Amino acid sequence: MDTFGLKIIASDRVFYEGRCKKLIIPAADGQKGIMANHENMVVAILIGNGRMQIEDGKWIDVAFGRGFAEIVNNRVTLLVDTAERPEEIDIRHAREQKERAQERLRQKQSIQEYYHSQASLARAMNRLKVSKGMNWN
Repeated sequence: MDTFGLKIIASDRVFYEGRCKKLIIPAADGQKGIMANHENMVVAILIGNGRMQIEDGKWIDVAFGRGFAEIVNNRVTLLVDTAERPEEIDIRHAREQKERAQERLRQKQSIQEYYHSQASLARAMNRLKVSKGMNWN
């Protein structure tokens, strides 16, 4: 099976760099699948779960933060706020983040603060979902 070059850059590190068979990312219009020789494009990535099948056939689940993917000449580059494997997620911390965000949403706040709290809640809930394992059926 053909592969493509994949580089995932999070705000704090290079999450992955290597060959990939298939990549599934959370996009505005749903999950977007990328395979070798995909047409060139730029895609907005939303907070959500994704998967990548690396060269040896192993699937890796990933919790993505917001960002974008650039697909050019059989190379894919993702620039995202965060990218985490399930085993990297601190479940206790994610639960605390979720509770703090829910409490902030219950309080009176500006529109900007409301959207920030809403994004924090989405990130925390996504991290909890990925940490518990995802059902891809």
